[in-house]
Amino acid sequence: PRSVDLPPQAAPLPTAGGPSHPPAVLLHGFVDNRSVFVLLRRSLARHGRRQVECLNYSPLTCDVRAAAELLGRHIEEICARTGHHEVDIVGHSLGGLIARYYVQCLGGDQRVRTLVTLGTPHSGTTVAPLAGAHPIVRQMRPGSTVIEELRKPAPGCRTRFVSFWSDLDQLMAPVETACIDHPDLLAQNVRVSGIGHLALPVHPAVAAGIRQALDSSEPAAGTSGAVSVA
Repeated sequence: PRSVDLPPQAAPLPTAGGPSHPPAVLLHGFVDNRSVFVLLRRSLARHGRRQVECLNYSPLTCDVRAAAELLGRHIEEICARTGHHEVDIVGHSLGGLIARYYVQCLGGDQRVRTLVTLGTPHSGTTVAPLAGAHPIVRQMRPGSTVIEELRKPAPGCRTRFVSFWSDLDQLMAPVETACIDHPDLLAQNVRVSGIGHLALPVHPAVAAGIRQALDSSEPAAGTSGAVSVA
């Protein structure tokens, strides 16, 4: 597979005269709220993203499917308000799983151009906060009904996936569970070295990689990459 080294910092991208970006929707993880994306939102804005939305979902949410349906309603509202017919999504941890369920199981590929996930348990993780105590945490375990639904065929899925996974992610066990491995999805997995789970949404090297992923128009299928923080 093709390997791409993503720089810790990237120069601002020219926006004058270029096509307008679709709105970017940022979706936080289980133990966070939208404030985790303050730095990433600022980084995206500095590089030409004029429409960035940070959505909150309740920690009382008990089902990935219900959260994905709510995400879909939010995206319909964003598209109606902005005049765009599609969005890009960046989802951290559980947020990435909710967004993937929307795209893959609820027809969200008609609305989502690119989905970037950060430390998302695509195949389920055996390590999670409050393991087993909260219904939505059980849905992030290997073999859950939600994880099994995401294994099902997804022919013709239009969304491009880019998954950032870290070799130091303490909440992904095994760490490779944060990679997307599905024969029907256009997916690129990007390895991040030396960054823990909670730092993924706030690290400048990851932000540079996210910007590159959102601005790329290349097909993602069968590709890999790496983010260096040295």
